[in-house]
Amino acid sequence: MNGIIKKTGAEFFGTFWLVLGGCGSAVLAAAYPELGIGFAGVALAFGLTVLTMAFAVGHISGAHFNPAVTVGLWAGKRFPGNEVLPYIISQVIGAIAAGGVLYLIVSGKDDFVSAGGFASNGYGEHSPGGFSMISVIITEIVMTAMFLVIIMGSTEPRAPKGFAPIAIGLGLTLIHLISIPVSNTSVNPARSTGVALYADAWAFSQLWLFWLAPIIGGILGGWLYVWLGKDK
Repeated sequence: MNGIIKKTGAEFFGTFWLVLGGCGSAVLAAAYPELGIGFAGVALAFGLTVLTMAFAVGHISGAHFNPAVTVGLWAGKRFPGNEVLPYIISQVIGAIAAGGVLYLIVSGKDDFVSAGGFASNGYGEHSPGGFSMISVIITEIVMTAMFLVIIMGSTEPRAPKGFAPIAIGLGLTLIHLISIPVSNTSVNPARSTGVALYADAWAFSQLWLFWLAPIIGGILGGWLYVWLGKDK
C-alpha cells in the first residue's frame, strides 16, 4: 500500500508541475507585451516540465504524468493493469490542482473578467488555426502514438542509460511545435481537464475529444512498439 501511495503522489506532483509550467507559460507568458515567448516558448516549457520531473520523481513512479501514457504503457505490456486507475486519478487531481493555482494567479489582475480559453484545447472555431474536428482527432491520435514510441524506446533496457527524460522532454517539445496551431496540443487528458474546468464553457464541452483521441493514440503507440519487436 505504501508503494502505490508514493507512486501516485509522484504522479500528482509531476502532473501538477506539467500543467502549471506548460499551461502557465501559455496563459501568462505566450503573448506578454513585447516579450512574449510565443508557440516555441510554450512548446519548450511543456518539454521542460516533463524533463525536470522525470529526473525528479521518475525513479518513484515512472514519470507518466498523463493518462494516455499510463494506458499506452499498459497496452504495451510495460505497466500493471491494477495500477492504471490510481495513476489516472492522481494525474487528473494534480492537473486540476495546478489549474486552480493558475486561475488564482490570473484572477489577481485588476482587469480580470473571465479566464477565457485558459490554454484549453479545442477544435473548429476554438482551434488556434481554425482546424476541423477531424484534423484535431488525427493530430492528437498520431502525436500521442508517437509520444508512446519515444517513451517506450528511450526507456527500454537496451537504450542508453540516463537519457530517457531528455528524449521524452524533447519529444514533447517537438509535438507541441507541430500541433499547437491545430489543437493547442493536448496528447494528455489530464492536462486538458486541468484547465478546461476553469475556462469558458466551450472548453468543457469539447473536452471529450481530448480524452478519446489521446487514449486511442496511446494504445496504438503501445501496440506499435510491441509490434516493432523492440519491447522484450
